Amino acid sequence: MVVELVDLSAFGPHLLSPSPSPDVEVALELVKEADVIVVASPTYKGTYTGLLKAFLDRLPSQALAGTVALPLLVMGDARHALAVEVHLRPLLVELGAVVPTPGLALVEADLPRLPEVLEQWHTAVAPQVRAALTDAAKA
Repeated sequence: MVVELVDLSAFGPHLLSPSPSPDVEVALELVKEADVIVVASPTYKGTYTGLLKAFLDRLPSQALAGTVALPLLVMGDARHALAVEVHLRPLLVELGAVVPTPGLALVEADLPRLPEVLEQWHTAVAPQVRAALTDAAKA
């Protein structure tokens, strides 16, 4: 298994530029070619960041068809927990991704326990992710 990281903070100025950026194009190809993606963002004003939106807006319709996506939002307050399901999940589905599990709404206060929180999430979602990948391989 190869794990690639696309850190959008390096692309900020290029995402709103009218001319294509080679680095952004490479990142978009990585995302389009992945079997599984974890789409993570801090949440501001109850949704994902504009940086993430600007990046995902560069993907064509159905660019994530056949990709299993796992949404994750980090938030300051648990009152924003629904944002992962109400805002980020529909965006990924719109792009064609299969989102077989509930997203992870991670409260900043839980960041010191991140390995434990991620292990619990992994244990809960791994069977659904495996099933979705098996279904995608059959299609």
